[in-house]
Amino acid sequence: MSFPGAPLSAAENRPAGGAALGEVLLASAIGLGLAVALLALVFVHRTGRSTVLIRIGDRLGRTGGVPAWVALPTTLTTVSLLTALLGMLWDISLHIDVGRDEGPLANPAHFLILFGLFGVFAGGVLACAMPLGGRPGPAAVHFLRGWDVPVGGVLLTSAGFYALLGFPLDDVWHRLFGQDVTLWGPTHLMLIGGAGLSLVGLLVLEQEGHGGLSTDDGDRKVGRASRFLRQASAAGGLLLGLSVFQGEYDFDVPQFRMVLEPFMIAGAAGVALVAARMWMGRGGALAATVFFLVVRGLIALVVGPVLGETAPSFPLYLGSALIVELLALALPLARRPLLFGAVAGLGIGTLGHLTETGWTRLTQTLSWGTDTLVEGTLMALAGGVAGGLVGALLALGLRRRLPRPAVARTLFAGCLVTIAAVAANGVLATVPDDLQATIGVEEVQAEPRTGLITVSLEPADALDDPSWVQVTSWQGDGLVVTPLERTGEGTYRSTEPVPLSGSWKTLLRVHDGRMLSAVPIWLPADPPIGAEEVPAEDGVTRQAVPEIEIFQRERTDDTPGWLWAAANIVVLLCTLAIVGAIAWGVGRYSRRAGAAEPRPATLADSPAPPAARVGGR
Repeated sequence: MSFPGAPLSAAENRPAGGAALGEVLLASAIGLGLAVALLALVFVHRTGRSTVLIRIGDRLGRTGGVPAWVALPTTLTTVSLLTALLGMLWDISLHIDVGRDEGPLANPAHFLILFGLFGVFAGGVLACAMPLGGRPGPAAVHFLRGWDVPVGGVLLTSAGFYALLGFPLDDVWHRLFGQDVTLWGPTHLMLIGGAGLSLVGLLVLEQEGHGGLSTDDGDRKVGRASRFLRQASAAGGLLLGLSVFQGEYDFDVPQFRMVLEPFMIAGAAGVALVAARMWMGRGGALAATVFFLVVRGLIALVVGPVLGETAPSFPLYLGSALIVELLALALPLARRPLLFGAVAGLGIGTLGHLTETGWTRLTQTLSWGTDTLVEGTLMALAGGVAGGLVGALLALGLRRRLPRPAVARTLFAGCLVTIAAVAANGVLATVPDDLQATIGVEEVQAEPRTGLITVSLEPADALDDPSWVQVTSWQGDGLVVTPLERTGEGTYRSTEPVPLSGSWKTLLRVHDGRMLSAVPIWLPADPPIGAEEVPAEDGVTRQAVPEIEIFQRERTDDTPGWLWAAANIVVLLCTLAIVGAIAWGVGRYSRRAGAAEPRPATLADSPAPPAARVGGR
């Protein structure tokens, strides 16, 4: 096997901190221009100088029976989110294959992310600006005199702005701390989290557009097929957004313990699939899953065969969707919705987890083994139950049937604490002080240099039942993940050659239980960060170090600790604020729209005629 010898000069020209000032100014100008255009559009609409928004919205909403102020923002936001998702996965693949950028505008995927996130923000602004001549639903928020906005539009605008804010802050972060090449960088989480949470705004907006009318008893669909498909895309979009957090595992370059992946998959399934089934009715969970699989499958084809980058895998979710659908038929869903959420979460964390285990063996090089059997299952159970309860609360909010505030808030806060605690357990890892590896190199090809690797660990009994002992080579115009076969106690060898020259970075990775460590095999010199070459030498013995020291080689070590802590705290507070805003919006819609109903507060909804449009011509 041969590998391309990516020239070192390409990497040497890439800055390790923030982008060049010219690119920052140009990106700022693009953002300012888009904002001015959006505000101008809002102005001419609100002052009656143009009816273009209403005309477009009326055409889009005619088939679905929703007002213009729902149809246009929903269409714009859906297209924008899909664009941003494609850009995000393409961007991850580019960073894996070729390393850091020369600047934000030098990476084509960044344009998709930027325009996609701005489209989400614009969708929220238009949802707030388009209603004219009355309150868009009983939960509407008073903005200015004569101007009330739908609560779904407020949530969509807030989440979109939060995500969009992460784009410029990412450059500031790199200037302060260097390039933390990980999906879980704080500003990266802002981009992902804001985009994912915007789907909740879309779900609420969908309900407001129909006057709050939902399905009947959760088992039969009321309304036309177009509405069901639109709801499926919204619920499937929520599943897409929650699944982006697993991105490093999808590309086989996780920088965290393997037990985090089953936890994140079960949590995403719990929230999105339980909410979809309870909100949409029969077939909701399956429809959301089909939408997810179609979109992620198409993106994998585009990123991989079409664009020629490393293609991501993705979770299956079909097993969990079937479990949710079957449990909904067996349990008294209408009478005990929270119990259904918890039991469905248990099913997702057990049988659903089992189906995902088999799926990873088919699609991932780093699949789930016996090392993750106990702890991984426990974390999947915790994620499934917490996610199922959050999904049930979301569906009850959309159906205007939230329990009393004390119960809903306590349960939601408890789920958030559980999710945070389990995630923290998955992040915490150790590196033994005495673990060393002697690397043997049997050269296979001289130019570009490749070789077979042998490894002898000291102490020899350092590993018990490892999740992986493998060699990862990346950022050399490709990705190579090579599991090593065990040849004896503490000794391993590769079954195929790995790259050992050019801009490739090749390292031995060892993950056993809570231990997560790495040993450099070949690292090129990197003048912009002052890093010297680490040569690939036969018989060299090197100390195991935390993986982050190699994977995130561009991070700076001279930043004061208090600044790092303060920056993370600020991002955390912003995240809690947006989560709190989403919870407030769902609660406001549920209680105000529910109070306006002339019927008893039960879960069952009976069919009713379409809601009158607000903000038409």
